Amino acid sequence: MASGRVRPIALCVVRRDGRLLVFEGFDSVKGDHFYRPLGGAIEFCEPSKAAAAREMAEEINAEVCNLRWLGVLETIFTVSGRPGHEIVMVYEADLVDESMYRRSLIWGHEDDGSPIKAVWMPMDDFESGKGRLVPNGLLELLEEHEETPPAGSSRSSLQPP
Repeated sequence: MASGRVRPIALCVVRRDGRLLVFEGFDSVKGDHFYRPLGGAIEFCEPSKAAAAREMAEEINAEVCNLRWLGVLETIFTVSGRPGHEIVMVYEADLVDESMYRRSLIWGHEDDGSPIKAVWMPMDDFESGKGRLVPNGLLELLEEHEETPPAGSSRSSLQPP
């Protein structure tokens, strides 16, 4: 994360049966675990929707479909003692490979090669405070948008502004 710069990112929310696919992170300074949907930096001249899909492919080798716009968040935070400022474009999608919904743990990697551990967390854990979902405001955004039914069911077509 570049110090002193606002970072535009795209997150890809994947939900199924009351569970959310999240990256498990750890703040070494605070000694705190946190959870965030997968995603990352939007590249120059790349639409945020394309960035959300690309990040899923790069991080956990997952193809997504039915990308739907949920909203935008702005977050100012400190992680591992370093300040950050992100504009977060949030999309929801379905995984093409249905078997990924049955895996409790999905290993992947960041651009720098460091490992990523993605897990399915019950939404109830975040609602009860048992797990900390980031960025701030994401839980409320997800609560505003009901979990969509599995592929093949009727869907709404939310689009970014």
